[in-house]
Amino acid sequence: MLLIIYGLLAIVPLLGIGWILTRGSITTVDGLFMSLICAAISAIFAATAFFELRSGGPGSKAMGPVKSPVRAGAAAGNSSGAHKEHGRVESVLFYESSVGQPNTSIVTLSNGPASSKWLVFEGDLRNALPVGKRVEIVSREDEGRKVLLDVQYR
Repeated sequence: MLLIIYGLLAIVPLLGIGWILTRGSITTVDGLFMSLICAAISAIFAATAFFELRSGGPGSKAMGPVKSPVRAGAAAGNSSGAHKEHGRVESVLFYESSVGQPNTSIVTLSNGPASSKWLVFEGDLRNALPVGKRVEIVSREDEGRKVLLDVQYR
């Protein structure tokens, strides 16, 4: 139903451009700018209808859950799916997501000057993982998102 409304709202400004053309006022400044405004309005509604149609229709969850990147060489997990990582916290970057998506923290752990790794977690971990501390992190994957379970400070 919403796609039909978007389609009608995209056609109405085009009818206005047709009316301007039939009156012969397209050569005036008013007619030219009115035609440009109507074309822009029509393009916005048509693009909205196109993107709604492409995403599977109104109200569908096209984006799905946010996936965390898979990292090679991750520590082996136990039977419950928990993974252990250890190292010194170099930085914790927090990204606030849009409505309906979980917030994300990117943690940089290092095990010396040459090796470092990024871990992407759901939620705000700035207070849980202080920069400069050596930590052992226990986490698990939950529906494609990495969730922090426990932190041990060394």
